[in-house]
Amino acid sequence: MKHSLFLFDLDDTLLDFRASEQLSFDRTMRALGLSDELEGLFQQYQAINLALWRAFEAGSVSKDVLKVERFRRTFADNGLDLDPEAASRLYLESLSETVVLVDGAQRLCAELSAIGEIGIITNGVHHIQHRRIASSGLGEHIAFVATSEACGHAKPDSRFFEYTTGMARRFARHETIIVGDRLDADILGANRFGIDSCWFNPGRLANDTQALPSVEVASLHEVVPALRALAAD
Repeated sequence: MKHSLFLFDLDDTLLDFRASEQLSFDRTMRALGLSDELEGLFQQYQAINLALWRAFEAGSVSKDVLKVERFRRTFADNGLDLDPEAASRLYLESLSETVVLVDGAQRLCAELSAIGEIGIITNGVHHIQHRRIASSGLGEHIAFVATSEACGHAKPDSRFFEYTTGMARRFARHETIIVGDRLDADILGANRFGIDSCWFNPGRLANDTQALPSVEVASLHEVVPALRALAAD
């Protein structure tokens, strides 16, 4: 295997964020006294949240605004007299307690950390991501965590990857690979920074973007064989 620095996206790559997100959202709403029709409300929240994260990555909204605004808009759209700041606080606290691993994450991290160095690259909230990693049991395999909040720039900005690779013990472009589920953040970021990438695509979605992964896998169990094949090419 030619790679020795493995940069992993966290949410929906190593951790099943969608499962954790729904558990945390439901827990938050019940804590605020709401228990009816949570599934429909959650779907609306997801759409609003996604739009705000895209705005954050484009630099048009701050993370502090995002954390509260997603709840404010959801409540306003549904005529709910609930406190968005309280919702944000409860939700973020819950996220670190509702960690769900993607199948194969533990084994993959153990195997790759024995080969080289693993770093986490995430646009998520800095202290929450650290707490979630601690709760996941993956921490012993991870050398460092790079967050956009600490860096000041978000994926796919090359400045984020400059910051990230500066945290590694050793960095060589040809020995570095990003593993992530998002073409527009992880894979495009790798393309712009000039390093290899592995697109984690469990839904087997079509790639209709300009982002070009070096390899593609549908399961974390396929990552090591894919990287070995890439090294042999």
